[in-house]
Amino acid sequence: MSDAFKTAYLSKGDVARLLADPSPNSRTDLAAKIAHQFDSPELSEAERKLAEDIIRLMVNDTVLRVRQTLAENLKSSPSLPREIALTLARDVEAVAIPVLSVSTVLTPADLVEILHSGAEAKSTAIARRPTVPAEVADALIESGSERAVAALVANEGAELGEHSLSRVIDRFGASEAVQDPLVHRSRLPITIAERLVAVVSERLRQHLVAHHELPSKVASELILQSRERATVALFTGENDEAALDRLVVQLAGTGRLTPSLLVRSLCTGDIAFFETAMSRMANVPMTNARLLIHDAGRLGLKSLYDKAKLPPALLPACRIAIDVLKETPYDGEPGDRERHRRRVIERILTQYEDLAPEDLEFLLAKLGDMMQPENASA
Repeated sequence: MSDAFKTAYLSKGDVARLLADPSPNSRTDLAAKIAHQFDSPELSEAERKLAEDIIRLMVNDTVLRVRQTLAENLKSSPSLPREIALTLARDVEAVAIPVLSVSTVLTPADLVEILHSGAEAKSTAIARRPTVPAEVADALIESGSERAVAALVANEGAELGEHSLSRVIDRFGASEAVQDPLVHRSRLPITIAERLVAVVSERLRQHLVAHHELPSKVASELILQSRERATVALFTGENDEAALDRLVVQLAGTGRLTPSLLVRSLCTGDIAFFETAMSRMANVPMTNARLLIHDAGRLGLKSLYDKAKLPPALLPACRIAIDVLKETPYDGEPGDRERHRRRVIERILTQYEDLAPEDLEFLLAKLGDMMQPENASA
């Protein structure tokens, strides 16, 4: 070893001082020196073995400050023996948290074991690690506190799949502390986004009833409209057939796959969602549903529509929206979806002159609701 390194490593003088002055301050200083130089390439094999032996003794030191010093200086060490890292991780929070936050020598199984201890501060430290493997994330979601799970969903390095995120909503869907970071994740599966829309909408409904003296029925209708607009925004442009199918199944299972939602999807040009929904609602294979929807004659769409048991009043609107999409595909310019939506609605309103008054009232209410957000912002 170089002379410079010898002054930083445990020297004979250090040993003599430790023997003559075994005070906590002396042990803390020596713990810092050993831990700081533990990963140095200048250590010989014998020196590294000696350092490990000393550290193994010091992790059981009765003075908290000594153990804290070791943890802070060894937390990022890639060569720290796993059993030493585990001893530190099982220690009190002041010692464990630095190691739990970043140590790469702890295995997923080690982290899950620590999570089962139930200590919130330790769970939160694990949730904030640069990367959190899926099995660790799942264990934390099942047993962690609201604070720990909020930290987990805020961590872009956490492996959170669709099922894991669904469990987060199951446990903490009503928690604003969890909702906020969850909504702001860089990417969410479409089914998770739709569930969040429903949760937030329910909270809004309660606010309307409590603070604006709205009858519950009126508030429920407002929330249904806002929820449908938000849902359409979620699947706009979605090309993943499997994701769309999962969304349709979820919407159907919660009673939110409504006829007006189908009309909205067509008015914004989202034919893929309409096809997927019609396939599910009519219990017809996707390939068959597409052929029926795009049948050049008038029979295909009507037969599928009837099998799905949808209201007859909206069939012409669906047919017109599909025709407009075929005639005027998107041009890729800014606002092309909005221009398409307006063309669809204008065409629908001009071709409903002979509709029964009660049906026309129903249709105009739905179409007027579709126009509302843009008119309000105009």
